[in-house]
Amino acid sequence: MTSPLIIISGLSGSGKTVALHALEDLGYYCVDNLPGGLLPELAREVRSQPDRYPRVAIGIDARSGPEGLERMPELLDSLPGDRPFQLLFLDTDEKVLVRRFSETRRRHPLSDLGGVETAIAAERQLLEPIREKADWIIDTSESNIHQLRRQVWRAIGVTENESVQSLVLESFAFKRGVPRDVDMVFDARCLPNPHWQPGLRAHTGLEEQVREYLESHPIVDEFCGDILAFVRRWLPALAEDQRSLVTVAIGCTGGQHRSVYIVDRIARELREEGVRVLVSHRELEQ
Repeated sequence: MTSPLIIISGLSGSGKTVALHALEDLGYYCVDNLPGGLLPELAREVRSQPDRYPRVAIGIDARSGPEGLERMPELLDSLPGDRPFQLLFLDTDEKVLVRRFSETRRRHPLSDLGGVETAIAAERQLLEPIREKADWIIDTSESNIHQLRRQVWRAIGVTENESVQSLVLESFAFKRGVPRDVDMVFDARCLPNPHWQPGLRAHTGLEEQVREYLESHPIVDEFCGDILAFVRRWLPALAEDQRSLVTVAIGCTGGQHRSVYIVDRIARELREEGVRVLVSHRELEQ
């Protein structure tokens, strides 16, 4: 069973902010860069008010400084109760981290110790005792933000009940490749393309002009209806297979119009039926 308190830690540049946002999508109250000294008090608060704080996620990293990281294992051990938290640790290859810091030109929190490589090595050593306590370790070396979100959902979104806890609907562009880690893929390139209509190219499937154009074609209604029927038909079977998270990807040529509209429409209809739906528009989020 997942604890109501999740602590996220890991190397700087490994994607902790993305992980926190992913947990926000699951209904967690998220706090980023909490000073370690406040952990015991926060843990007591969460345990004493379960109705107010049913799910809390905390991000802790090197911004607290070397001294803060050195104290963290002791603080984790001092939290009240019998293991009142679970720990997610994000790891990444050193070369990937160096490239990320170079591309973003961000300053490493421990850069006062030396260059980026020196800072990464020092941080990894400081974090090793925390890593050893982790319930989940995710290597983000080859993950983009969309893949990492799904990895977090799959790790922490586990339920002991035989039901699909969340359905992820993702729009994408076939010209940029099919997303990884998806359960179903639908191809919307057979539908009328707003890209070729004057005045619609610059808009997206979330806007009224594009919606009106697509809804004027019966084939679009039929396509959406078939996907809905398929998803409704197979969600119970996937639940019996112990799937807590199912990802459905819908693609078109550019990932701006048709796939975005269909994901948005299907998400609204399933939410009205009580299904927990998480939406990701890959190309719009770039």
